[in-house]
Amino acid sequence: MELEVINSVEKEYDEDSAKVQNLNELESLRLKYLGKKGLITDIMAKFREVPAEQKREFGQKVNALKNKIEASVEEIKANLAQKAVDEEIKNTKEFDYSLPVDTKTGSLNPRTIIQKQVVDIFKNMGFIVEDGAEVETEYNNFESVNVPKNHPARDMQDTFWLDNGQLLKTQTSAAQNRILRDYGPECKVIFPGRVFRNEQLDARHENTFFQLEGVVVGKNVTVANLIYFEKEMLKALFKKDIEVRLRPGFFPFTEPSYELDAKCPFCNGRGCHTCGNSGWLELCPCGMIHPNVLRMGGIDPEEYNGFAFGMGFDRLVMIRTGLDDIRHLNSNNLKVMSQFKTKM
Repeated sequence: MELEVINSVEKEYDEDSAKVQNLNELESLRLKYLGKKGLITDIMAKFREVPAEQKREFGQKVNALKNKIEASVEEIKANLAQKAVDEEIKNTKEFDYSLPVDTKTGSLNPRTIIQKQVVDIFKNMGFIVEDGAEVETEYNNFESVNVPKNHPARDMQDTFWLDNGQLLKTQTSAAQNRILRDYGPECKVIFPGRVFRNEQLDARHENTFFQLEGVVVGKNVTVANLIYFEKEMLKALFKKDIEVRLRPGFFPFTEPSYELDAKCPFCNGRGCHTCGNSGWLELCPCGMIHPNVLRMGGIDPEEYNGFAFGMGFDRLVMIRTGLDDIRHLNSNNLKVMSQFKTKM
């Protein structure tokens, strides 16, 4: 019966793979069969149920199917890439290289524009700006921010793991331990950066996006201080006072944890397309830094405390510009990008 399951999955893959037309469909195919929750993983989980005399044959067939699918995915990917090149060559118009150069001014990506605006606002409030590595250790990305092995929060982040055991950071919090150790118990630091999640792409989800993390540590730091800095940032960004509210949240590296919402600055809370007719924009996960995180950063939580906050630049861009597809931000579509030059 277990061997029949392998044959059934192989047949299903052959049918699915024949229908793939583009890279998005190929990624969906890969995740369906080779992802952490894919069909090959499901088959492997049945190994313990296989009779002893069939285990060797079962294992060989599963590995053969897995290798076949991996090779097939790479072959389809190469074929799609070649097809795209052939199509581009076919549609390329002849170009006269002796013509004068087009000197029209280009434009910055709207994400770059809003990142500079937000960073400048925090710099004016006395924050130091730091960078973080894009390739990180498992310790910095998880353990040092209170996410030990087998913690359920790890399942929420589909991580790109590297062959050397390191990873592409899934959150800007990965720099937090280094920041705390470098600056000690009296600090105000922000660290923007690019993060990576192995997610299926759609209008609201990307596998590469940009965040900003901030920490403030000192003596007698309170939630009121957190609200003050966030309100000052929003006031400077939207050029008017913005009402905020805190909702309970959960993040392993903060306790207590909150979701900070801003009253929609476009409809003043009445409800509109930008806020999904709720009157509020989900803006900033935040909270008081967990004592474990302070302790691992070399700071005594009995003497000092602090808060941490994060925000996504991509989400801010979509709020500010009305952009309805996050994938445009990582595209090379200059026609789409240039229209935001005057909107930011």
